[in-house]
Amino acid sequence: VLVDGQRSGKSAKVISNMVARKAIQLLSEGVRDGAAARAAHDYLYAQRKGKVSATLNILSVDMDSRTFVISRNNDAPVFVYTAVSGLTILNEPSQSVGVRRNTKPIITQLPVEVGTIIVVFTDGLRHAGTLSGNGRYDPAAAFTRLIDEGIVDARTIADTLLAEAIEMDNGRPRDDISVLVTAVLPKTADNKIRRMKVCLPL
Repeated sequence: VLVDGQRSGKSAKVISNMVARKAIQLLSEGVRDGAAARAAHDYLYAQRKGKVSATLNILSVDMDSRTFVISRNNDAPVFVYTAVSGLTILNEPSQSVGVRRNTKPIITQLPVEVGTIIVVFTDGLRHAGTLSGNGRYDPAAAFTRLIDEGIVDARTIADTLLAEAIEMDNGRPRDDISVLVTAVLPKTADNKIRRMKVCLPL
């Protein structure tokens, strides 16, 4: 679940946390992605009377159908790379949550296949550089370059996109930037160990 609340600083964080908590709560109870996104929209709309918006992306893996489910309430596109089709950009017009009644997410389902890489991000990534006079960062071109260089590690891709965007903003991003990358890699060992690493600034 990736949320970017309207405004900046603490007020944006409050909005982001509000929407993310609602979506995660519903997903943990078994609610489907699309319904959870609509409910998160209704919640923000009711709490802030339609005066505050947030972008919302939900990326999940359905192990029963072996599909990715990508839910977008975000004008920023989602990048999907597969060995067969190459780069696909999911950019169908989509509305943020919280402002307009009856807002629905754009839902895309894709098979879980080795070699698939999905990149989700907030608009701060693609707007990097615009206010610092360095031009506009092109995440699609950057992602394509990484793929051409044979880089398929999710963390490396996310770190590279984030670092390049921050550099475009002279080390001081003018907007919040979040990047989520999921990659399906070949099985390398016969184990079922889950590993998670989380780093948070204090």
